[in-house]
Amino acid sequence: MSARLLLKPGKERSLFRRHPWLFAGSVAQLDGRARPGDTVDVMDGDRLIAKAAWSPASQIRARVWSFDPNETIDNAFFKRRVAAAVARRQALPALRGQSGLRILHAESDGLPGVIADQYGDMVVIQLTSAGADKWRAAIVDAIVKATGCARVYERSDSEVRKLEGLEPTTGWVHGAAPETDPIIEEHGVKMAVNYAGGHKTGFYLDQRDNRRMTRELAAGRRVLNCFCYSGGFSLQALAGGASEVISIDSSGPALATAQQNLELNPELSASKCEWREDDVFQALRNLHKAGEKFDLIILDPPKFAPSSAHAERAARAYKDINLHGFKLLNPGGLMMTYSCSGGIGLELFQSIVAGAARDAGLVTNMGARIVQRLQGAADHPIDLAFPEGEYLKGLLVQVD
Repeated sequence: MSARLLLKPGKERSLFRRHPWLFAGSVAQLDGRARPGDTVDVMDGDRLIAKAAWSPASQIRARVWSFDPNETIDNAFFKRRVAAAVARRQALPALRGQSGLRILHAESDGLPGVIADQYGDMVVIQLTSAGADKWRAAIVDAIVKATGCARVYERSDSEVRKLEGLEPTTGWVHGAAPETDPIIEEHGVKMAVNYAGGHKTGFYLDQRDNRRMTRELAAGRRVLNCFCYSGGFSLQALAGGASEVISIDSSGPALATAQQNLELNPELSASKCEWREDDVFQALRNLHKAGEKFDLIILDPPKFAPSSAHAERAARAYKDINLHGFKLLNPGGLMMTYSCSGGIGLELFQSIVAGAARDAGLVTNMGARIVQRLQGAADHPIDLAFPEGEYLKGLLVQVD
């Protein structure tokens, strides 16, 4: 029999709005015994209203698996959820035939703490919650059945696992290692996926549509790509006819991967591409001092604010790179600026960018306007009841 999680009065309201998180302050008590990851019955008085995964080490004390009190959380449950997520993506024309695809997007696919990215015949998973960790075998089996993939690799090594009281876990959970890293093709450009040593699951699939926009904007432009990682934006800019692309990242291994990706695409002109290992904050200042100017700038930094507690410090970092980015733009130039920080909402991010434009003199001397808002690709859906899932936000800004 499952332990019962009793809520404090009024704390059931978020569940009725179908929000899947229950924080420690919402819990009155736990009746019965539950180990980390165990399924508990969430009670509103004497009424069972949800089934959730218990996580005593986390401030998010429970994550809801199902709002149907009659649903059993078992192997068949995960098989249904995974199959439904894969089917939803197959129903979207823009996602059909993609060799790199996010097939499970955590809460937005009804599977809190479960991330899965498919690269050809391989799936890379990240399990970031106690409940997901508990059901690892069932999740892997469901993925194999739904996709027919030959191998599954686990990259559960993110810092957020510490908040759940979990140790990092990596390695093969189904099948054997391929002879080489998988290679995907995105808008005609080939990219190798460093699934074992790269960021996240090895590649940032969420920026797929925005990389295509970069390609469409790049013709004849001098491009600066900051925090370039494995060169996705850079190679799309080259494919789009950029006159020159300068790419900066502080990671030597990431730049080595980027150069290897360029070699996978011999039709792209290596002579137009320069890779620089440098601190982006300082590099932007140095470029400004040197009088450099660009027609298209991409600012895609790592997560500066994993939660709202880090928002103030992160806001200063975003302000800094956007301020110096604006200073480097030619008249009529474009800047694609992003934040993947969950602790920085879209309204705050826009305010930060606006402040950077003002301090760069673009309000008094030249105009700066948002041409388009940018977001993650369609395989990264956002559950309407879970706005926290909208971590990636971006702005395409044009100056006069």
